[in-house]
Amino acid sequence: MTERSALRVRLAELVREIAKFGLVGGLGVLVNMGAFNLLRQTTDLPVVRASLLATVIAIACNYVGFRYFTYRDRDKTRRTREATLFFVFSAAGAVIENGILYAATYGFGWDSPLQNNFFKFFGIGVGTLFRFWSYRTWVFRALPVAGEGAGAEGDGDGPPGGAPAAIRSQRTPRDTPTPAGRR
Repeated sequence: MTERSALRVRLAELVREIAKFGLVGGLGVLVNMGAFNLLRQTTDLPVVRASLLATVIAIACNYVGFRYFTYRDRDKTRRTREATLFFVFSAAGAVIENGILYAATYGFGWDSPLQNNFFKFFGIGVGTLFRFWSYRTWVFRALPVAGEGAGAEGDGDGPPGGAPAAIRSQRTPRDTPTPAGRR
């Protein structure tokens, strides 16, 4: 494969990943904004508390979407680590998202329902940039490509080759022998 065709393949994979991330994320935005507005209309919760609760609900929905749709082909050997990192980076994204809403509401006094929704949505957008980078880099790590050369950059987590040795040596379903009696 030439360098140019390899670049096209990687670009096409990235576009597909961004589209899937956007689809799950779009659903998460609808859940987040819907829960936020429902909480604001039906409870006496302050703006940022209602926003944090809505964000937690959306994070739970997003984990399911990312694990089983967007990143279903990624490494599944360390689910506890994956979930822990997902929720840690999601919490950091929630701080970004709700920090913007907090600053607008309490710092600048912009507290109308329209302003709350605008800054909530803006915070979601900024938090999403951080989440996309952190999820694809640290949480849902790519499995190595067969025949990946030793010249690929390592991540400091193992020998050169792009992934730790435990992941590189992992068998795929087609490499796993079928037990006797099952076909």
